[in-house]
Amino acid sequence: MDQKIIVTAGASGIGAAIVDKFLSEGAQVHVADIDANAIAIVSEQSNLTASVTDVSDEASVANMFDAALNNMGGLTTLVNCAGIAGPTAVVENITLEQWRRCLAVNLDGAFLCCRQAVPYLKKARAGSIINISSTAGLMGYPLRSPYASSKWALIGLTKTLAMELGPFGIRVNAICPGSVDGPRMDAVIAAEAEKKGLEARVIRERYTADSSLRTFISVEDIANMVAFLTSPLAARVSGQAIPVDGHIVNAGSLEG
Repeated sequence: MDQKIIVTAGASGIGAAIVDKFLSEGAQVHVADIDANAIAIVSEQSNLTASVTDVSDEASVANMFDAALNNMGGLTTLVNCAGIAGPTAVVENITLEQWRRCLAVNLDGAFLCCRQAVPYLKKARAGSIINISSTAGLMGYPLRSPYASSKWALIGLTKTLAMELGPFGIRVNAICPGSVDGPRMDAVIAAEAEKKGLEARVIRERYTADSSLRTFISVEDIANMVAFLTSPLAARVSGQAIPVDGHIVNAGSLEG
């Protein structure tokens, strides 16, 4: 079956690695990203189209799906990768606006995209949805309550949709990244270091110490798991929340 894939936040970071992986396998890919400059770059590649999209906005998501389906002529896979870090603060110092913005992107965005994708996947009676959660959605994350809450909720959405869509041959899974090396993680470490009055180096060492493998993971590690879960090799895998984190053993410092 020809792969026709939508990847949200596909212009950078984890999303871009997922897009590259699928393109290397000959898939048609449509990127949805809020960064217009990044979209201009990725849309120059063959077999790849793109839309500037705010996943927290219902109309923006609907327009993106219209463009994607028009370009690709169908849909086999949705990868919900869009997400923001949210504030770094104790709960009493987080504003309602900050809370709602984090959940709007991380959770509402996945819901809106799933709602658009499901009718097409049901019609085909096949397909896959991958939600990018976090190890913070399996344990917890001090100073990051909106982020952790949104990532826990994504797993609930994943398991529920797996039950709803299983009879149609559609599989739904979540991937839970640990500390992913790159600019986003650097920003998270910097914010945490400032909040705790420590050097960024100390925070980074704590993160790596939390993993049995004593290392951050790469965006390619996540892309490889997405490729596996959407392949025939995972034909009977659904409703799962799968960590890719080098085995986190301490819930004190987590990031997806």
